[in-house]
Amino acid sequence: MSSAVAGPEHPDPLRGDGVLTFHDDGRGRKKAGHPGSPSSSPLAYHILDIPPWYLCIIMGVQHFLTALGGLVAVPLILAKDLCLQHDPLTQSYLISTMFFVSGICTLLQVFLGVRLPILQGGTFSFLAPSLAMLSLPAWKCPEWTLNASQVNTSSPEFTEEWQKRIRELQGVIMVASCFQMLVGFSGLIGYLMRFIGPLTIAPTISLVALPLFDSAGNDAGVHWGISAMTIFLIVLFSQYLKNIAVPVPIYGRKKCHTSEFYLFQVFPVLLALCISWLLCFVLTETDTLPSAPTAYGYLARTDTKGNVLSQAPWFRFPYPGQWGFPTISLAGVFGIIAGVISSMVESVGDYYACARLVGAPPPPKHAINRGIGIEGLGCLLAGAWGTGNGTTSYSENVGALGITKVGSRIVIVTAGFVLLLMGVFGKIGAAFATIPTPVIGGMFLVMFGVITAVGISSLQYVDMNSSRNLFVFGFSIYCGLAIPNWVNKNPGRLQTGILQLDQVIQVLLTTGMFVGGFLGFLLDNTIPGSLEERGLLAWNEIQESEETSKVLEIYGLPCGIGTKFCTSSGFQSLPFWPRPERGGKGEVGVSQLTLCSQDSSGGHLKGATETRM
Repeated sequence: MSSAVAGPEHPDPLRGDGVLTFHDDGRGRKKAGHPGSPSSSPLAYHILDIPPWYLCIIMGVQHFLTALGGLVAVPLILAKDLCLQHDPLTQSYLISTMFFVSGICTLLQVFLGVRLPILQGGTFSFLAPSLAMLSLPAWKCPEWTLNASQVNTSSPEFTEEWQKRIRELQGVIMVASCFQMLVGFSGLIGYLMRFIGPLTIAPTISLVALPLFDSAGNDAGVHWGISAMTIFLIVLFSQYLKNIAVPVPIYGRKKCHTSEFYLFQVFPVLLALCISWLLCFVLTETDTLPSAPTAYGYLARTDTKGNVLSQAPWFRFPYPGQWGFPTISLAGVFGIIAGVISSMVESVGDYYACARLVGAPPPPKHAINRGIGIEGLGCLLAGAWGTGNGTTSYSENVGALGITKVGSRIVIVTAGFVLLLMGVFGKIGAAFATIPTPVIGGMFLVMFGVITAVGISSLQYVDMNSSRNLFVFGFSIYCGLAIPNWVNKNPGRLQTGILQLDQVIQVLLTTGMFVGGFLGFLLDNTIPGSLEERGLLAWNEIQESEETSKVLEIYGLPCGIGTKFCTSSGFQSLPFWPRPERGGKGEVGVSQLTLCSQDSSGGHLKGATETRM
């Protein structure tokens, strides 16, 4: 997922005792950030604190709900190109698998990765290359799979049609994930960031979502009335009602009282989705929506997928290779690697943003290397389990840390277990697979718009009065849209006679974020320009060092690994291994990249959660 969009300052979304548990437990838990903390707001619980068990569960469920939009959206977007648009039961299996793998990857990241409280989930960065690969002539869905009356979802022929496509995605994601693990565990990530600035990031992130306008528009166009209402509700809750507090009863210090909770700011998408879903149900029950499958608005009915809930098992345990043995194509691997690079850049920014919000020192280089490496391992697991996607750090959950003021690592651990539980509870995935199509389309239009704005927001560091910078950004964006469009319409014009090479060229040139990002990278690093003009002086924010003991306490491996055990010179030389520095100071690291819009006080970052969907 992409970094949050910055916005103006707003009041703390939690006042008084906070949401449900902002109380003093007698041990001074409710306190401001630690001295020297980068966090500018008081924290109810610091990263190393352990809140009461009931707060861990409540906040863990909230993190699951915050990430829900992205977790559900990715499998639903892939469904059409996997020939699954008329098989909601299998869609529910993909959603459940995404929940399950995200839970595993979250626990790995918190225990062995960067060790910050960051949730892991499906990434939009992989969608563009995945859809480009599935649009190749060899992978286009047969005509009969597009007709609901001709699809028998239990037939071996149909099963093989969609499974061979997802097996191909599995294989290329697993191979591309090895590249991410290499970049992370070898320490290459810091070196690569020297050449990547705002004029590379802006077209890359913007073109993650821009090419998906056709898919979102088609889903929304199934019933523009329902889609428009969904969009209206999301905008209403996230922009106009974000500062409206809802009183909620809580229990603390042996008495009941109320506290103000900024409900609309925390769950704008979820609330809008549920209300629109309920309206579709009412219109279906009253036969207001047409019952003829060919009529306009039919897919807004809630009974078109009504048998999914009854068919879905109560419990289903996803396992590696559940769709068969993965296959690999060279074209797909190169395409997914382009998505991997975009995902890594976003994640590094999330690490620094998360550290600032939870009152931790900036992550040292060994933690960043380990975090990126573990994300690569997560993508490998996602490929093995068959989600059809990879995993990445979720920026919306980083923003939720600033809202709740609960930065405890154990809360995200709880969220990981919640994801695991939801992944094996089959009815949950089935419920989300029955969301009416126009509701999904409305949600996509808003989410993709925000992701596009995230990419453009990185230009705030760049001198946009410079004709050089205007040329680099404008040319990169325009070519990132025009070239894929031409290649899609003229696939036969780029034939070299070598099938594998033709497929690689077609996948790369139809992946807008690769075309735009490559041109932005090339032009920004070759056209003469000062560091200040290019935005690199503001981009490369230098972080002050903290005491080694505090850095190792937060970012060191668990159980004393690297400090008490495995301290030999062989381990210490590994770029991802925690190691104390001589002289009592540790290398906290230099932020090669700051993706989130924030000033030195963290004010912008706090406001970032306002417009993040």
